[in-house]
Amino acid sequence: MELAWNSVFIVLLSFSCWGLDWESDRKFISAAGPLTNDLLYNLSDPLGNQRSNFAAEDRSIYVCRQPLPAFLPKFFNSVRASKITHYKVFLPWAQLLPTGSSKNPDSKTVQCYRQLLETLKTAQLQPLVVLHHQTLPASTVQRREVFADLFADYATFAFHSFGDLVKIWFTFSDLEEVIKEFPHQESRPSHLQTLTDAHRKAYEIYHEKYASQGGKLSVVLRAEAVSELLLETSTCALAKGTVDFLSLDLFYECQSEASLPQKLSKLQTVEPKVKIFIFNLRFQDCPSTRKKSARLLFSLLEAINKSQVITIGFDLNTFLSCSSSKKSGPCSRTDSAPLQTAAQPALGTAVGSSSPRGSAYRRVWGTFANQSTAERDAFLREDFPEGFLWGVSTGAFNVEGGWAEGGRGPSVWDHLGRRHASEGAATPEVASDSYHKVDTDVALLRGLQAHVYKFSISWSRIFPTGLGPGPSRQGVAYYSRLIDSLLDARIQPMATLFHWDLPQALQERGGWQDDSVVDAFLDYAAFCFATFGDRVKLWVTFHEPWVMSYAGYGTGRHAPGISDPGVASFKVAHLVLKAHARVWHHYNSYYRPQQQGRVGIVLNSDWAEPLSPERPEDLSASERFLHFMLGWFAHPIFVDGDYPAALKAQIQQMNQQCPSLVVQLPEFTKAEKQLLKGSADFLGLSHYTSRLISTAQQDSCIPSYDTIGGFSQHVDPAWPQTSSPWIYVVPWGIRRLLQFVSLEYTRGKVPIYLAGNGMPIGETEDLLEDSLRVDYFNKYINEVLKAIKEDLVDVRSYIARALMDGFEGPFGYSQRFGLYHVNFNDSSKPRTPRKSAYFFTSIIEKNGFLPKAVKRLPPPSLANFPRKIRAFTFPSDVPSKAKVVWEKFSNQPKFERDLFYHGTFREDFLWGVSSSAYQIEGAWNADGKGPSIWDNFTHTPGSNVKGNATGDIACDSYNQLDADLNMLRALKVKAYRFSISWSRIFPTGRNSSINRHGVDYYNRLINGLVASNISPMVTLFHWDLPQALQDIGGWENPSLIELFNSYADFCFQTFGDRVKFWMTFNEPTYQAWLGYGSGDFPPKVKDPGWGPYRIGHAIIKAHARVYHTYDEKYRQEQKGVISLSLSAHWAEPKSPEIPRDVEAADRVLQFSLGWFAHPIFRNGDYPDAMKWKVGNRSELQHLATSRLPSFTEEEKRYIRATADVFCLNTYSSRIVQHKTPRLNPPSYEDDQEATKEEDPSWPSTAINRAAPWGTRRLLNWIKEEYGDIPIYITENGVGLTNPKVEDTDRIFYHKTYINEALKAYRLDGVDLRGYSAWSLMDNFEWLNGYTVKFGLYHVDFNNTNRPRTARASARYYTEVITNNGMPLSREDEFVYGQFPEGFIWSAASAAYQIEGAWRADGKGLSIWDTFSHTPLKVGNDDTGDVACDSYHKIAEDVVALQNLAVSHYRFSISWSRILPDGTTKYINEAGLNYYVRLIDALLAANIKPQVTIYHWDLPQALQDVGGWENDTIVQRFKEYADVLFQRLGDKVKFWITLNEPFVIANQGYGYGTSAPGISFRPGTAPYVVGHNLIKAHAEAWHLYNDVYRASQGGVISITINSDWAEPRDPSNQEDVEAARRYVQFMGGWFAHPIFKNGDYNEVMKTRIRDRSLAAGLSKSRLPEFTESEKRKINGTYDFFGFNHYTTVLAYNLDYASWISSFDADRGVASITDRSWPDSGSFWLKVTPFGFRKILNWIKEEYNNPLIYVTENGVSQRGETDLNDTLRISYLRSYINEALKATVQDKVDLRGYTVWSVMDNFEWATGFAERFGLHFVNYMDPSLPRIPKASAKLFASIVRCNGFPNPAAGPHPCLQPEDAGPTVSPMQEEEVQFLGLTLGVTEAQTALYVLFSLVILGVCCVTFLSYKYCKRSKQGKTQPGQQELNTLSAF
Repeated sequence: MELAWNSVFIVLLSFSCWGLDWESDRKFISAAGPLTNDLLYNLSDPLGNQRSNFAAEDRSIYVCRQPLPAFLPKFFNSVRASKITHYKVFLPWAQLLPTGSSKNPDSKTVQCYRQLLETLKTAQLQPLVVLHHQTLPASTVQRREVFADLFADYATFAFHSFGDLVKIWFTFSDLEEVIKEFPHQESRPSHLQTLTDAHRKAYEIYHEKYASQGGKLSVVLRAEAVSELLLETSTCALAKGTVDFLSLDLFYECQSEASLPQKLSKLQTVEPKVKIFIFNLRFQDCPSTRKKSARLLFSLLEAINKSQVITIGFDLNTFLSCSSSKKSGPCSRTDSAPLQTAAQPALGTAVGSSSPRGSAYRRVWGTFANQSTAERDAFLREDFPEGFLWGVSTGAFNVEGGWAEGGRGPSVWDHLGRRHASEGAATPEVASDSYHKVDTDVALLRGLQAHVYKFSISWSRIFPTGLGPGPSRQGVAYYSRLIDSLLDARIQPMATLFHWDLPQALQERGGWQDDSVVDAFLDYAAFCFATFGDRVKLWVTFHEPWVMSYAGYGTGRHAPGISDPGVASFKVAHLVLKAHARVWHHYNSYYRPQQQGRVGIVLNSDWAEPLSPERPEDLSASERFLHFMLGWFAHPIFVDGDYPAALKAQIQQMNQQCPSLVVQLPEFTKAEKQLLKGSADFLGLSHYTSRLISTAQQDSCIPSYDTIGGFSQHVDPAWPQTSSPWIYVVPWGIRRLLQFVSLEYTRGKVPIYLAGNGMPIGETEDLLEDSLRVDYFNKYINEVLKAIKEDLVDVRSYIARALMDGFEGPFGYSQRFGLYHVNFNDSSKPRTPRKSAYFFTSIIEKNGFLPKAVKRLPPPSLANFPRKIRAFTFPSDVPSKAKVVWEKFSNQPKFERDLFYHGTFREDFLWGVSSSAYQIEGAWNADGKGPSIWDNFTHTPGSNVKGNATGDIACDSYNQLDADLNMLRALKVKAYRFSISWSRIFPTGRNSSINRHGVDYYNRLINGLVASNISPMVTLFHWDLPQALQDIGGWENPSLIELFNSYADFCFQTFGDRVKFWMTFNEPTYQAWLGYGSGDFPPKVKDPGWGPYRIGHAIIKAHARVYHTYDEKYRQEQKGVISLSLSAHWAEPKSPEIPRDVEAADRVLQFSLGWFAHPIFRNGDYPDAMKWKVGNRSELQHLATSRLPSFTEEEKRYIRATADVFCLNTYSSRIVQHKTPRLNPPSYEDDQEATKEEDPSWPSTAINRAAPWGTRRLLNWIKEEYGDIPIYITENGVGLTNPKVEDTDRIFYHKTYINEALKAYRLDGVDLRGYSAWSLMDNFEWLNGYTVKFGLYHVDFNNTNRPRTARASARYYTEVITNNGMPLSREDEFVYGQFPEGFIWSAASAAYQIEGAWRADGKGLSIWDTFSHTPLKVGNDDTGDVACDSYHKIAEDVVALQNLAVSHYRFSISWSRILPDGTTKYINEAGLNYYVRLIDALLAANIKPQVTIYHWDLPQALQDVGGWENDTIVQRFKEYADVLFQRLGDKVKFWITLNEPFVIANQGYGYGTSAPGISFRPGTAPYVVGHNLIKAHAEAWHLYNDVYRASQGGVISITINSDWAEPRDPSNQEDVEAARRYVQFMGGWFAHPIFKNGDYNEVMKTRIRDRSLAAGLSKSRLPEFTESEKRKINGTYDFFGFNHYTTVLAYNLDYASWISSFDADRGVASITDRSWPDSGSFWLKVTPFGFRKILNWIKEEYNNPLIYVTENGVSQRGETDLNDTLRISYLRSYINEALKATVQDKVDLRGYTVWSVMDNFEWATGFAERFGLHFVNYMDPSLPRIPKASAKLFASIVRCNGFPNPAAGPHPCLQPEDAGPTVSPMQEEEVQFLGLTLGVTEAQTALYVLFSLVILGVCCVTFLSYKYCKRSKQGKTQPGQQELNTLSAF
């Protein structure tokens, strides 16, 4: 009956349409299809209870795979019986041509579709074939510019493959869907144009080659879009011109019957009139009953008749479906999919009677219920679909740490963590420290080769309180940097907005139980979309909300720790769902059009299997379990906007059974349901394990998750358990869950992203060898593959949990989910890859489980090399012309030599890293490898290798290839230099014994490098000669040359297709000398006078032989380069002005580098310096011939120019001096006639001292000696004995050495092409065994797995590679501009440092008088007795100030000069008068005084009663200040109470390095002194404020000093906190009480109190202020006086609790960066960037106070040159940083004071350190102040008030003022001299000049007399014999 009914419809339709005249032999098209997985599921299992390979309710189109279902022929016959004439077939481009190219089709898929088409033909159904419907091949998506050509290629392939079976073709079935797959950067019109071009090309190809049999071709267009397409000339071809008929996708609105005629009538505009085929016919708001369907049909026919359109056919899917169902069919749905299954009713008749299908769960369970264990666990060896995403995940609270960094607010996890911390539980405060480790984490991802990284954003890091409007800038910057770094590494960010970490501030308002949180979440999400959405295209609103609802608000195990499963859980879930929907719609409306991203949600679920399958109630309970766990959230979003019926019914039942309401399930309004339904672009799924479920044993009214759900959870004891109590290994559950999700929720319309899967290991397990997890991943991933391949579930990604170990909530750090192990006991939180990391990478590389295809990708392009190097035909001079290098560089000042240079290398610069076979490979006798001489050497007693170490295992690289490749990818290197073990390839050294296992190892290594886009740089010989060849004499046997050539030939032939950079030998100098001279290395030949030269000779000839083999046989095809790696230390003459030392230095280089370079790169022969020295010494040793062998002329020609590039290994430098050594016994070392030593001031390392500047000079020497040849540094690195991952010294080494190489390239024009760091990882370091560590990666040699962990230097090297050098950062760029108007410029001094007159005019003794007269306290026993004698030189000081053009002068008053005993009992008027005269002179010169009341020189009388430790000092200071205010205050308007109280307290009373020199109470005295200093300052301030301010109108404050501190390792939270603590203990000690709250900062109070109590004291050693004192101290400032000089690198240092000192309390150690320029003071490095940072710190910390910089300057030692370039650079850069702080950062900086006006007494260093802008000649009794070049520079900055932009032309302020001061500051005494009236100073100068002229005249007369006498004598003597030539002709 059903079949008859269908036939009636179709016959009626056919006869009512007019389109019967397509051609005489064509019939009306009645179309159905295509096949869908849902349809095939029902065909295979009409009763819904059998296993099937197809997914129910999955309407995705069936992709053909063999064998075809057996029921298809019967089905197609039934379709044809329903009067259907044509059937749609959609070809899958991505499956037919997996690579996108027709050259590599999938033959199985092609064959399958041919068979399908033939089956249709057999059933008399004509195929309607669509070339492309959805899912482009991945290779085409990113290549839009060639898309049309690729599509044409595919179409040609399809026409050729299926054209005999197909007569009607369609290019595309839905243009809009195709457009969505294109990249989003371009516009829709652009994409449409691309598709138009593709269609047109296919049409033309078809009609030119394949349409001879009358075939037709079209494209399916949406009816409403046709008019738009016709209007555009670029796209109108889609509707006419390149179509044989028009195909439409058409909507028919039943409630508006006029709609169809209107739509069709618009098509009348198409000229000429085209025939129309309605490819898709969809209905909206239509009735679903059978009778109404008849009416619908006739209405449709009537509408078509009215439209007068020639219709040639219809899609009949909907009619067939509607007419068959007694229930509402698909046509009744307003959102009905266009491709409804055709002929299902016919199936019911033909195949079997249909019955209501079971639920999705029962169908899935039924599918697998009867599987055998073997079937269930069968392993599928296939790959995943192309474009499948592989990734890893983390959560913010799990890994970020940085809990209070950058203003982040606390989250609920912080709150819970602090609550539990008191119980000794772990907290997430630092976690894995990812907040500081963006670069480190992205490197891990690069190493893994992950495609996507799922991370979460911490809401409280963006909005500290959870609410806007102001986000945290630092938080936003962190995520921006993370996202940018990911994209730079080509890793797609998947950002989760909420991963359980609600801001605590919102929780305190009710959190997820308060409705307002929805709006707050929307605002937060909108901010994230707006800020990051331009780069993030995958968004997750909530991660596993079930966990938060269940554990956070149900059990209370998670934050926020609420236990209310009946009410809170459901309320929270309700608000989460509403928040999700609001956010999705917000993105959809406001961001999707521009950003083109996708927004989904990640839900977690276990799989539920019935405990007793035979019990229906357990089956129901299992289904209910899934609805409660997954459906709770999935059903509202993906099904109907409401909770699952099973969940609602269960809750209702429980509430009815219990006496009171147990569960409150909120209800959604109708509007909310509409908002929820469909509010996700994908369903993210997390799955870890499965459960056995039974129905609840008994009813209970006590709410819990299980009792509410009415189920009990169990596990099978046979399931393997993990360290987690809730995760069991049940791989098959994930496949079942995926199929359930596909049927129940996504239904083929929404993709599934598997976003969380993994298992933990426990702390008691092997933390690196996680084989159980490898097995877990292997099985679970394979089950996912089955779900995709066999069940056709649309899964798009697999994201493993987790990237690294982290904080796991209530489990703390005991559960380790990471692919990378994190060592939480190390403050660096180092990450070490586990075995599972390497396994996961292998899955990613293979995209599944098929063997990895070898990719023969071309390696990265090397620089363009010259075809042949330019060889010299003449030898090098003696000394060589390269001596110009010493002339150029040796006299450089240290500042100029070491000045850091900013710039980048050439674009194609080859960054690499190095290793060698014996040092890393291990496997010394594995897989047929033969022994090498190093194997033999290390196994022989007496080898002198430290620890008797061997290379038997070394780093085990032979078995750890994946680990090595992981490191190289993480580093971002472009090249990897490694050596091949000759005896691993040829065990006997001969090509008759090829070891295929060894060859395979190197092939896999090279293939892995090339696949990772890393160029292999291969060394053929790195010292490990096969022992079999040593047994025949080794390199002393002439046959070795040919044997080496045959080995090299094999390597070229085998690996040369991928290796383009070859080195024959590594460091032959060491090979020859250590192996055959000193005998330290194998083969232990001790023949120092002959052996090295013989071996060197053989090596040179062997190298040349191999070079010619490559050049003649392989170069043309392989196009590589070949050279050898030579080594040398730079040789610096001890006395560059002594020619023979220069000649000795040149000779040392010729003996080390020139020995091999000169024959190869110059004339084919040894350098003359070498030949002459060895020859001469041989003759002196009475030898018949030279010990240095000679080459024949033919050999010279053969050897010359046998290298394409120059490869250099260099590590250090030597200071060289000529010497005449002993003649016997002969030795290569003595032949050089030179001593070689290192400067003890150079930084020490484990092997050599670091002298980076030597690198630049060595590169220049090579350029001068061998011409402008391309140079590669193939080894450079530093050995350290410290094995830690924190290797700052190595960072400094690479930083300074690479910088010198950069200078050589940029400044000197050296053609440097590459740099390879030695070494990739710690390894066997020859005689040092494993005691010296060179690696960028640490290797744990105590662990059998040899785990590798990145050091800090690895991260730094990656940064250098990323930047291609060391470019100047934007913030460090020099800026031009001016300070604000009224900016004060000043210069400073201090009384004791300049005044002298220490006992003059009644001055009392100060503590510095006493201290400097105490032996061993001051350098050189200097004192300030005279100093600069400023007490007597007021006029000279004023002139010096006028030279500087300053408007102010900061000086201090000597307390003991005014009050000799420190009290007001006696005021010394003479002393006071000096200051009155000084101030008057200043004012007369228009210079305003800035007076420091106390600058460290306490009257000794007060020190005798305790000094600053005595509380009475506070009153004494107040009285002293009162005298000054009273007597000088009418003229002084700028007062500073104290200078640098930190120095007074800490150095004077802690270290004892300053007066009064007290050091025996370091844990108490500094704090007592500091306490009194603060109180004294406050008293003086209040005195001035209360008594004098109104009348005098001045300002008063304090000067505080502080260094800036950077963390030694910015990625280490502990170092970050140490740096912060350093500044708080230094600057904050005194600033916090005065500028903040009257009390010490919390950091100081807490640490000193804790350490005091830990030492057994009853209270803190830090004194406390009373409340009244706090009020009095707080705010006692008018400005912030600030002294600053330098910056340090700080790190944490824990002192023993019994140590009582300031340093121990601070707990910080500090170092400096070696690249920072030195000064004359050991503590002062030139670090201008720190100045800006600390000014900003003051602004932020103390609410932007008005700041005056009251000291800043730099010292120099041994200064004799007035051209003080260091000081000029310092002042220019520091003042520029101050300008940036003022203008750009809005720091309220009002003035700058330079230290110092003149050189002076520099405290404990005496006069050795000079800070002055004026040079003071202490040897001259008059102590003249002579301006240095810096004085002129500073004066110009002052006159310009900054830095005028030179681009604006010359500025008037830059011109020095011609006239001197017009007003003399004081009348000076005049004297008569040689008739002239001169001042005293000028007269003294004139006298000295006159005296000098007299002496000069006497000398001239004496010299002339001598010359006259000598000439007279020469005339009387006979000519003597000519001098003998000193050069031997040997």
